[in-house]
Amino acid sequence: MWLAPGTAGRVIVCERRGHWAVVLRRELKGADIPLRETRSLPECWDALAGHPTSFLVVELTPANAASLLERTARLERDYPFARIAVAAQRSLADWEWLVREAGAVHFTTSPRALQPLAAMIRRHLGRVRAPALPLAERLWRTLPWKGLKDEG
Repeated sequence: MWLAPGTAGRVIVCERRGHWAVVLRRELKGADIPLRETRSLPECWDALAGHPTSFLVVELTPANAASLLERTARLERDYPFARIAVAAQRSLADWEWLVREAGAVHFTTSPRALQPLAAMIRRHLGRVRAPALPLAERLWRTLPWKGLKDEG
C-alpha cells in the first residue's frame, strides 16, 4: 500500500443529471466509499482540490469534450494520485481512445456494466489514504512513556 499526500480519497461524479451517480452508488453499495456529485467541470476540479487522491467519474458531452480532454491530460501532473474514468452516451463511443490517450483509466457507455469501474474505484481508494503523521509524532507514539505527554 502506498501513501499519498492530501486527504482521504472519495469518488467525485461530474454529470448534469445524476444518472451515473445513482447507478454507481448501487454498484458501490456496502463499500463505505464517500461519493460526491458535481454538475460542472470547474465544480468537479474544486472538489478534487480538496481531496487530491480521489477517483473522478466524469460524463463526456459534446459541450464539455474539449475542456474535459484538456483537464484529463493535465490530471497526472496536477493531481498525481487521482484517477479519472469517463462515462458517455453510446453516440459518443468513438471518443473512447482519444479520452484514454488523454489519461482516462476507464471509459464506458453502459450504465449496466459498471462492475469493472466499481472494482477500479475500490482498488484505487484502498491504496490511497490520509497522510501519515509527522515523523516526530510517529516516534513519540512508539516510546514506552508515550502516555506522559497527554498527562502533563
